[in-house]
Amino acid sequence: LQNVRIDPGSISFQMWKDIPVPFYLSVHFFEVLNPKQVLRGEKPVLSQRGPYVYREYRFKTNITFHDNDTVSYLEYRHLFFQPDLSNGTEDEYIVVPNMMMMGAAVMVEKLPNFVKILLSGALASLKQEAFMNRTVGEILWGYEDPLIEAINMIIPGLLPFKGKFGLFMDFNNSNSGLFTVNTGVKNISQVHMVDSWNGLRQVNYWRSRQCNMINGTAGEMWPPFMSPTFLEFYSPDACRSMRLVYEQSGEFKGVPTYRFVAPRTLFANGTDYPPNEGFCPCMQSGILNVSTCRFNAPMFISHPHFYDADPSLVNAVEGLHPSKDQHALFLDVHPMTGIPMNCSIKLQLNLYMKRVSGIIQTGHIKPVVLPLLWFAESGCIEGSVLKQFYTNLVLLPSVLEYLQYILLGLSVPLIISAAVLMAMRK
Repeated sequence: LQNVRIDPGSISFQMWKDIPVPFYLSVHFFEVLNPKQVLRGEKPVLSQRGPYVYREYRFKTNITFHDNDTVSYLEYRHLFFQPDLSNGTEDEYIVVPNMMMMGAAVMVEKLPNFVKILLSGALASLKQEAFMNRTVGEILWGYEDPLIEAINMIIPGLLPFKGKFGLFMDFNNSNSGLFTVNTGVKNISQVHMVDSWNGLRQVNYWRSRQCNMINGTAGEMWPPFMSPTFLEFYSPDACRSMRLVYEQSGEFKGVPTYRFVAPRTLFANGTDYPPNEGFCPCMQSGILNVSTCRFNAPMFISHPHFYDADPSLVNAVEGLHPSKDQHALFLDVHPMTGIPMNCSIKLQLNLYMKRVSGIIQTGHIKPVVLPLLWFAESGCIEGSVLKQFYTNLVLLPSVLEYLQYILLGLSVPLIISAAVLMAMRK
């Protein structure tokens, strides 16, 4: 118990502070092969590109212990491109939707017509089109776009950023918010459980108290002596708490594990799963509307290739092939310590596109939730860290457990012999 709590003297503390596990971020893009036909109302044809792989380093700073058995910290992520593990380079060009333009078009759809006319005129003067051909590096890490200033001038406050735009601009060299979690020093059953995030006990993105609750841990470790039921964690990237369910028991390099996976209800809509009504307005099951925490942009997250989603989402485009082996997420956790041994968290980012009356550049695009990219954050304990973990937290406890039974077995005849001797003396 002492070795799994958040305490500078515990075995797991250094692992918690500077995660030694090699994490990798693998990004797969969906290139649109027929952009001109899509503008005429035809079905998008997609081709998966990548993966583009990045080595991810995580470390915690501003670690502050509090008197109420909690500790606060900021965790940073640094990403470095790995050419030898990638199928392509960051300099490759890919045809994708003009996310800034198409997102803004949907966002202003219900505004007065003169606003849409102004936006359409700005798009024409800047020669903006519904699809763009940019490099992998630009799409991920940012590119200069005069459209940002134009939109902010026409509709002040619509976009909360200036100058550059990139899907993962806030992902690299940044932290995931101020987490305050329980140390487990006084109550080991609460170790790693989130007390607050950015000072909040619940968020305000969603329409129900249940959906806004911050449940579980920060997604790195869980309390020891886990039961084969479920685990929870709060994900700042998804703006919500996630509950994974137990699937099966197994082993990872000699270490016993419980595998937890996403239930079908994770991204179900409110019709199919009423508790998720608070995450609405919803569309088909299998996609989560994250517009409320993404500056009201028409963005959705899902499993890759719309795995476990409504079949109509897959059928609305060509080129998707959902499968459990390639697209389902999982966590393999050592149940005695609550420490993950092997994991692969996979999510897909999608843009809702449609023709918007008054904005010429949207052509005759039919309403569609178009996949942009999917990514997997994967890592497993290996090498000297695995050896130390196995020795201290698996092997030694097992030896001690067997030893107590051996001692108990040896003590039985001694107790019987003592009882016989005492009886004979009487």
